[in-house]
Amino acid sequence: MQEAVNIRSRRDWTMAETIRVNTWQEFKELALKKKPKSVIYVIAQSVPARNHTGLKLIFPVEGAQYIFTDSAKGDKLRRTGIPIRTDKKGNRFLTDEDVKSFLRAQLGIDNLQIFSYWTA
Repeated sequence: MQEAVNIRSRRDWTMAETIRVNTWQEFKELALKKKPKSVIYVIAQSVPARNHTGLKLIFPVEGAQYIFTDSAKGDKLRRTGIPIRTDKKGNRFLTDEDVKSFLRAQLGIDNLQIFSYWTA
């Protein structure tokens, strides 16, 4: 009987509502209110990487997943201010450590797990 409940819970989670959040402040306030167990981030690079660097943040909670997107402006992301680094060839990039440090400092949620999600 317990197994059926777990399967139902997983099915309900896959039907979660997707909510796009427009500002970093709103995303932060929602995270502090909802207390997610994890945040997933996706670093988006264009080819060549000199042209565009972006960041997508996602936190899932029961019944919903909240998504926030940020993009480059100069040498940092326009909404969060996370620094964009440049290598010797002029390619711009975000580091995993900069993203994780920013999220830990800004959200301050105990035991928050932060995961990178890579796409090909």
